[in-house]
Amino acid sequence: MKVGIVAQRDNRRATSLAGRLGVRLRSADATVVFDETTADSLDGADGDGDDGEWSAVEGPATGVDVDEMASCDLVVSIGGDGTFLYAARGAGSTPIVGVNLGEVGFLNAVSPSDAIDAVLEEVRHCRENGGPRTTDMARIAASGADWSLSPAINEVVVHGPRRGHGGGAEFEVRVDGSLYTSGHADGVLVATPTGSTAYNLSEDGPLVHPGVDGLVVSEMAGEESMPPLVVGADSEVTVRIEGAESGVVVSDGRARQRVGPPELVTLTRADVPVRIAGPPRDFFGALGKLA
Repeated sequence: MKVGIVAQRDNRRATSLAGRLGVRLRSADATVVFDETTADSLDGADGDGDDGEWSAVEGPATGVDVDEMASCDLVVSIGGDGTFLYAARGAGSTPIVGVNLGEVGFLNAVSPSDAIDAVLEEVRHCRENGGPRTTDMARIAASGADWSLSPAINEVVVHGPRRGHGGGAEFEVRVDGSLYTSGHADGVLVATPTGSTAYNLSEDGPLVHPGVDGLVVSEMAGEESMPPLVVGADSEVTVRIEGAESGVVVSDGRARQRVGPPELVTLTRADVPVRIAGPPRDFFGALGKLA
C-alpha cells in the first residue's frame, strides 16, 4: 500500500509529525512518499529530536510533485485547510486524511495526538476491506470557451480587474438559464457547502451544513445586490462578465484564469469529488473557532 504525506510548509511541528508517521507506516509495510518540500525538510533534519526521526532511521525521504499523490492509495494532509486544499489538488480521487494543527480546521478532522493511530487504522481498513472509509465532498468546475480551471473545494470567484472602487465590472448571473441577478459588482462568488465557511462567509454569504447538497451564489459588493442564493448541486450557474478591460476567475484562491470581457464563465459540480477518509468531522465544533 502506498501512502502520500503532505505537511504544511515551514512548519517544524508538521514536518516532525510527518517524519514520525512515515516511520510508523514503513514499519507497517507501507510505501511512503512525501511532497517535495516535506522531503527536503526531513532530509535536512539533523537527527536530533522528533523532526530528525525519519532521516535518522529511514534514510533519504522520497519526494514527489504533489500532482503525483493521485497514484497513492491514501494521502495524509498535516496542517491547516490551506495544506488540505494543496494536497487535494494533486490527490484527485485518492482519499485524504486531514490532520489539524490548531487552525479552524473545517477540512481536517484528526488531532495531532490521534493522527498516527487514525492513519494506521485507515491503512488496516484498506487492507481488510479494499479501501478506506470515506465521505465525498463536491467540487466546483469552472470553464470558458477555450479554458478550464482545476476544480475548487471551497469556491470559484469571478471578478473584475481588481476589488474596490473603480475595479468592478458588469455581471449577469443565470441559474439553469434563468436570470438571477445583473448589474455592477466587484465580482460573483460560487461556493460549495464546504466553502461556505471560507471566503463566502467574509462576503456575508450563509453558513451551509456540509450535509446540504447545493451551491451558494453570492454577489460581491453589488450596487443593487440580490441576497445570497443556495441552488441545487446539479445546477449550472453561468456568470457573464463585461464592461471592464479584464477579469479574473479564481479557483480556491490558487488557480487563476485571466479573461477578456465579454466572457461567459460556466460553473457546475465537478465529476470527481474530494474523498475524505478517517473519522467524521465535527462541523459544529469547528464553528466555535470562528467566534
